[in-house]
Amino acid sequence: MRRERVVVLALDGVYPFELGIPSRILGAADGRYEVLTCSVDGRPVRTNADFGVTVEHGREALATADTVVIAPVAPAHLADEVSDDVLAALALMRPGTRIVSICTGAFVLAAAGLLDGRRATTHWQVADRFRRMFPRVDLDPDVLFVDDHPFLTSAGAASGVDICLHIVRKDHGSRLANSVARRCVVPPFRDGGQAQYIEQPVPEQSAASTAATRAWALERLDEPLTLADLSGHARMSQRTFARRFHDEVGLSPGRWLIQQRVVRARHLLESSDLTVDQIAGRVGFATGTSLRQHLNAAIGVSPQAYRRTFQTAR
Repeated sequence: MRRERVVVLALDGVYPFELGIPSRILGAADGRYEVLTCSVDGRPVRTNADFGVTVEHGREALATADTVVIAPVAPAHLADEVSDDVLAALALMRPGTRIVSICTGAFVLAAAGLLDGRRATTHWQVADRFRRMFPRVDLDPDVLFVDDHPFLTSAGAASGVDICLHIVRKDHGSRLANSVARRCVVPPFRDGGQAQYIEQPVPEQSAASTAATRAWALERLDEPLTLADLSGHARMSQRTFARRFHDEVGLSPGRWLIQQRVVRARHLLESSDLTVDQIAGRVGFATGTSLRQHLNAAIGVSPQAYRRTFQTAR
C-alpha cells in the first residue's frame, strides 16, 4: 500500500493547535498517510503562543509532497504579499499536488496568486479583510471548507479537522473516515456552516431551546415537516421558533431540514443499494429529481457520482 506524503508548512506566527491537526487526523488513517512538517528554512518557527516549535525539514520537503497543507498564522502576520522565501518554497511543489489551507492559511495561497478565479473560504472574522486584499478570489465565508480541486480551503481552527476528514473520505471512503473520527472523538461530518459560530447575542437562560424539536425532526425526515409542525412540537409561535432556531443553529428551519435530508441521503448512498427514488422517499424529498437537485446544490455531484466515489465496500 502506497502512503501518501503530506507536508505541512509552518510559518512564523503559526497556531500550534491547527499545525498539529493534519498529523493527528491523517495519522489515524491506518498508515495511509505520512505527515511531515517543514519550515521555509528548516529552522524552528515562532508560534502565536509563548513557545516555538522545532521542525525536522526545510522547504525541500515540499518537492516530495502529494499534498501540501498551509497551516494558519495569527492575523498580525497576514499580508497581501508573501516573502521571497515563501514564494521559493511554494514554487517547489510539483504539478498536480493537492494544496490545502487551514483558516488564515488561505491568505498565503491568495497572496501567492494561487487562488485567483477560484472559490475559497477562510475564518469568518477575517473574511472582509480577505475580500479587500484579494478581490479576484471568490470567497465564501459561510462554509466550513471548500474543495475546488486541487485547492482545498477551510475555515477557522476545528475546520481543519473537517477538511482532513474530507480528504480521508475522498481518498479512501466513508468507512475509514468514520473510523478516524471515532478514534479522534470528533464528529465525522459537521452540519451547517460558519454562521452558527458567528458572535451573536446568547439566548436568555429562560428561553426554551429548539434542540428537542430538532431531535424529534431527525426521527421524521421522511415526513413532510412544516414550520407549523416544528413550532407546534416546540410549543412556540412560528415567528418565535424561527428566530430562536436561527439563533441556535445559524440556519432557518427550512434550510436545516434540507441539509439534514441531504446528510441522510449521503449516508444511504454510501451504505445501501437503494435506488435514488427510494432514498428520496426515505429522507423526505418528494422525488428522485428533487434529491438530485439538492445534492448537486450541496456538494456539486449527482447521486450516482457520489455513490461511485464513497460507497462502502460490503
